[in-house]
Amino acid sequence: MAAAVERIVVQATSQDKKAIAAKAKRLDLPVSELMRRGAFAYEAKEADQELGVLADAARDAADRAGAAIDDALSFIDASNKRIAAMEAKAARLPKSASGRAVVRKAA
Repeated sequence: MAAAVERIVVQATSQDKKAIAAKAKRLDLPVSELMRRGAFAYEAKEADQELGVLADAARDAADRAGAAIDDALSFIDASNKRIAAMEAKAARLPKSASGRAVVRKAA
């Protein structure tokens, strides 16, 4: 293995630094070797795939939510039309002295 000649500064909280140092000690490795191994073991493709799965799930949820909103708006529109028709029908009925519509029962 070639001798290390470059330095990489990694910022961490004091708590993270202690945890990294403790892990390196448990593994009987220098901190720099632990950090190198960790960096090389990291696979961005796995993270990208996981993010892709999450993005797909979010898109599907948004599509379902959009469809539910469309259904609710259609229901509300139909309900408003029914109410308007009932109000129009009530407006055409003759009024009593009290101002209330007179409803005639079918014989």
